[in-house]
Amino acid sequence: MQVRFSSRFGSFVLMLSVLAVLAPVAGLRARAQDDDSHRYRGRKYKAPPETSKIEVTVLKGFNKKPIDGAHVIFHPEKDGKDEGYMELKTHQDGKAVIDVIPTGSLVRIQVLADGFATYAKDYTISDAEHSITVEMERPKAQVSTYVDNSAKESQRKPGIQEPIRPKKPATAPSSSTTTPSNAATTQSK
Repeated sequence: MQVRFSSRFGSFVLMLSVLAVLAPVAGLRARAQDDDSHRYRGRKYKAPPETSKIEVTVLKGFNKKPIDGAHVIFHPEKDGKDEGYMELKTHQDGKAVIDVIPTGSLVRIQVLADGFATYAKDYTISDAEHSITVEMERPKAQVSTYVDNSAKESQRKPGIQEPIRPKKPATAPSSSTTTPSNAATTQSK
C-alpha cells in the first residue's frame, strides 16, 4: 500500500511542478492578447465616405414629357481625383437615381437620348439629397466662327438618314428599234 501511496504522491507532485512551470507562460500569453499591440497589425480601417443620393429627371424640352431609356452618365471627381464613371438609363417616368456619389464631390452629368442634343453640366454635390431636372432640346446647327448658327435649327433630322443619291434619267424603250430575233419572226409570217 505504501508503494501505491508514494506513486500517487509522486504523480501529484509531478503534476504540481508542471503546472507551476506552465502557469507563468499561460499568464504571459493571456496578457499578450489583451495588449494593444495587436491593433497596429494588418490594415487600418478606413470608413467609407459619406454618399449623396442624386435623382436626375430627363424631360423633353418642347412638351415636358419624360424620356424613357435616356443614358445618364455620372463622372465624379473628389479632391481633384477621378473616381471613374457610372451610367444609368432612365425609367418610364424619366428618372435615374444613384446613391453612391461621395458628398462634396464635383460631378459632371451627361445625358444622351435619341433625337436630342447631348446635355452636359458640372454640379457640386454638397448635400445628402440632390434633384436635377434636365430639359433636352432638339439638335441645333453647329456654332462656327464664320457664321452665327446659334438660333438656327439643324439641317439634318434626328435618327438614321439615307444618303441622297441623284436619280438616273428614265429611258423608255423606243418601238422603232427591233431586235434581230423579233425581225426574223415578222418576216416568216
